[in-house]
Amino acid sequence: MSDSAPPPIRHIARALVFDPRDRLLLIQYQSVHARAADGTPATFWFMPGGGLEAGESHVEACRRELQEEIGRDTEIGPLVATCDGPFHLFKQSRDARERYYRVRLPDDRVDTSRLAETEDNPVLGTRWWTIEELCATEEHIEPAGLADVARFLAEGRLPEAPVTLAWRDA
Repeated sequence: MSDSAPPPIRHIARALVFDPRDRLLLIQYQSVHARAADGTPATFWFMPGGGLEAGESHVEACRRELQEEIGRDTEIGPLVATCDGPFHLFKQSRDARERYYRVRLPDDRVDTSRLAETEDNPVLGTRWWTIEELCATEEHIEPAGLADVARFLAEGRLPEAPVTLAWRDA
């Protein structure tokens, strides 16, 4: 593929996973393309989830991805946000068609032992974020506007229609 060719379209399901204390689970990745100001590889935080497999719905893919990445078989809640467009921080750039679902866990236990093997990008770890930490951080969180959606959901509210988010890396 030439540099001017558009990246392939990829349909993706992700989850805003909350624990009983309304903390949001995010995964930290190392970008294989972007660099920090000091020249080291840039890092960013992202929700669990991934691409749809043949014949899967977004909800089915979200459930499978949560089993693979955080070891939880859980009910998938409502569609709360979307983010569409070119995303370049992963090894394989993509024209992402992402759908985000709210998920509430009964506790904060996660098993990330299979996370690295399910990803084709360097995984650095996971973290539960309070809404205050998420809103105040200067760390790179994708997509832009995620903290506002998380705050809205943590307050027990749901958007009337899915919120449209945008990539910071674009």
